[in-house]
Amino acid sequence: MSANNTKKIRLGLIGVGNWANNGHFPVLALFPQYELSAIYSQRADAAQEAAQKHGIKHVVKTLDGLVRHPEVDLVLVLTTGPQHEEGIRAAIAAGKDVYCEWPLTPDVKTSAELVALAHVAGVRTILGVQRRFAPAFRYLRDLVAAGYVGKLRSVRLHVSVNSFGQRRPSGLRWSVFPENFMGVTSIFGAHLMDPLFSVVGRPKEFSALMLNQIPEVIIAETGEQLRTDVPDQLLMSGTLQGGAVFSVHIEGGKHNGSGVRLDITGDKGDLQLTNTSAFGGPDEHYQILGASGENVPLSALPIPAPYKVVPDSTGLPTGVLELGDLYALHAADVENDTRTLPSFDDALWMQQLLELAVESSTTGRRVAAPIL
Repeated sequence: MSANNTKKIRLGLIGVGNWANNGHFPVLALFPQYELSAIYSQRADAAQEAAQKHGIKHVVKTLDGLVRHPEVDLVLVLTTGPQHEEGIRAAIAAGKDVYCEWPLTPDVKTSAELVALAHVAGVRTILGVQRRFAPAFRYLRDLVAAGYVGKLRSVRLHVSVNSFGQRRPSGLRWSVFPENFMGVTSIFGAHLMDPLFSVVGRPKEFSALMLNQIPEVIIAETGEQLRTDVPDQLLMSGTLQGGAVFSVHIEGGKHNGSGVRLDITGDKGDLQLTNTSAFGGPDEHYQILGASGENVPLSALPIPAPYKVVPDSTGLPTGVLELGDLYALHAADVENDTRTLPSFDDALWMQQLLELAVESSTTGRRVAAPIL
C-alpha cells in the first residue's frame, strides 16, 4: 500500500499499557498507511487520554463495541497476557483481523482453541514477535540461504538480560507468577528463538533444562518479598530439521555483559551476530561478522541499506524500530493479499515448544519438536 493510497488500514486498540505508549504509538505515527480509529480500555481515563494525545477518532465504552466498530479493520490486542483471550475471542467473533502480543494466552489448550476459531472464521491473525524482521536478522537469513556458510553444521544462541533478577521493579511483578507465563525464559525465549529458527530452520528434537536460581524476588519500590519457581534459566540442545546441531541458553538476572550472541557455523564459513542488549535501546544495534574459508578472521558485514525499513534517524529504540518493520510488512501483505507475518499458529507452535522443554527438563528425556 503506497503512502498515496487513500484507503488506510483502520486500527482498533484494546488496552493502553507501557508497550502501547512506548512502542505502537510512536511507530504507527511513522506510517501513513494506518489510521488510529478507535480505542477501548478498562481504564476509561487512559483511553480518553490516549485518544486526545494521538488523535484517535473514537473512544469506545465496551470491548464488543470496539471489535464491531464499522471503522475498525484490524484489532490490536495490547493488554497483559492473561487478558489476551477475551480480546482475541471478541475480535474473531466479530470477523475482524487481529494482532496480539506474545504470549497468545498463558496455556496451550486455550491458545489452540483460539487458533481453531480463527481458522474457522477465516480471519487474518498476527503475532507480535517482530524481532525476526529486524534488518540484521533478515540480512542474516539471506546470507545463510545464499550459502555464505555452506551447509549448516552448528548453531549457538546465548541471550542474557540484567532484569528479571532478585530485585525487580513493580512493572515486572507479574513475572513472578507462573500462571502468567511471562517469565524471562518464556518472553525472551520466544522473542529470540523465533528469529533464530526463521534463519536456520526449526528443531527436529532436543533436550532441555529449566531452572529457578532466584527463588525469592524483592519488589524494589515496596520491599515486598515474593517466592517464585518461575525458571530464570533455560538450556536447550538438539538437532535442527536440516541436520545441524543447535543450542539455546536464555538467562535472566545477569549483572554484567548481558546481551545476545548467535554463532552459525557451516562447512564453508561462519557468521556471528551480537548485540549488547537483549531488547535493543537507542543505538543498540545488532552487528554481523562473517568469514568464508579456513582460518580467515571474522570481519564486519554492514547491513545493506535496503534492509532498513524504518530510518535510524527516528531516535526510537532499536527494539521499537523492529515493530515498525512488522507494520510495514503487514501493510504490504494487505496490499498484495499475502501473508508473511507470524500468525497465531506460530504462537501455538512456540508455546508447545516451551511446554515440551518443561517436559524434557522434568523427565530428563529427549523430545521431538512440535510440527507446525
